[in-house]
Amino acid sequence: MKKQNLITSPIVNSLTIVLRRVLPAATLMLALSGMAVAAGNNSGCSNATLKGNYAFTILGETRNPDGTTSVTKGIAMTNFDGAGKLTQVDFVVSDGKPSPGDGDSTTGFHFQTPVPGIYTGETGTYKVGPDCTGSAEIDLNVPVPKGLSSGVIKLQFVLSNQGRAIHTVVAEFTPPGATAPVLSTTRSDGFKVDVDEQ
Repeated sequence: MKKQNLITSPIVNSLTIVLRRVLPAATLMLALSGMAVAAGNNSGCSNATLKGNYAFTILGETRNPDGTTSVTKGIAMTNFDGAGKLTQVDFVVSDGKPSPGDGDSTTGFHFQTPVPGIYTGETGTYKVGPDCTGSAEIDLNVPVPKGLSSGVIKLQFVLSNQGRAIHTVVAEFTPPGATAPVLSTTRSDGFKVDVDEQ
């Protein structure tokens, strides 16, 4: 009786063909189920996910009325209440000059804070979707003549690290005193300050 080579036996060949057909499909199914589990772990965000104080760095460019652009850099501290409302203080420089009201080297630099009867401070609203993306509107509330914008920043954002980090981009910016939005390519990254509250 002649010995058959195991590698060329009909059983091994049939098994090889089956594995070549089934294995890729099984691998794909496992990968897809893993993606579904990962998506499930990232879902479930809500306004309550974004709660507490977040420190931001800001970087971007804004188009001026004369067609030139100004480089914007800044820092901000934003408090999210977990229910869709926010308050913020910031210090922003545009082309190296602090925003009006942020002081100067003679009077001293400072964050703008509310002044009763004059300036309410920066306030706004936000909305977080279950997929951890969201939008926000920051009202700068700068005192201006009637009929002009008091300053509005509209943001789109994503949350990461289970809500401990937020990454934003300006979708629309209407400067204080303007009547229409201007082009802005500003973005910011914020990180939760009081992490023990999470």
